[in-house]
Amino acid sequence: MARQALKMARHLHRDRFGGFKLTQAVRPALELGVTPKEGYRIQHHRGPGRDVRLPVLSAAISREKLFDVFLALLEPLGPVVDVILESSHHTDGDEPVESEREAIDLPILCSYCLEFEDLLMNDGCTGLAVLNESRQIEVHFDEHKLLFVYAARLAPFERILGDFKIRREDDLLLLTEAEHIHCTHPRFADEHQRFCQLLGVQEPADLGSW
Repeated sequence: MARQALKMARHLHRDRFGGFKLTQAVRPALELGVTPKEGYRIQHHRGPGRDVRLPVLSAAISREKLFDVFLALLEPLGPVVDVILESSHHTDGDEPVESEREAIDLPILCSYCLEFEDLLMNDGCTGLAVLNESRQIEVHFDEHKLLFVYAARLAPFERILGDFKIRREDDLLLLTEAEHIHCTHPRFADEHQRFCQLLGVQEPADLGSW
């Protein structure tokens, strides 16, 4: 039992897989069903009850450039966006609680994100979605620290990923497609509440978009 506990502790502290570095937010299961790897893929997403199939770009980015890539992907959304802050701190494994702020200037949102970079990067119970409904674009920085872009035209986002030397691999496996472990700390729940207050969000958010 002690040997197994030591093995798990070492696994939870492992953050490098080849050239790919994880944040503190998530770890693959001990069996390592999916080895984390940098890249992105493009598939299609069908919304609930909708016939529309929207392209979705899914990206796994190494820790040292993840936050910069996230901020860069927000630029095509335009000067004013809506934001949804997600939390699963007190959900007992259920769907995250979603809180929404409409119509915030993108530069202001980016400055708030920079202030709470540690929370967004390292808390496995916090996610953030940024939307422009008129352009039908959503950029989602989820709890697993994966990036998802939903948009009719993904070319601008592919160019941004290309600028960061991130390659397209349509057979890329994501960490979420195998057993994995979310990591958090009590201080992050307090940080999340402060972020909510700064954003002036409301609960619950309606995510029935497109």
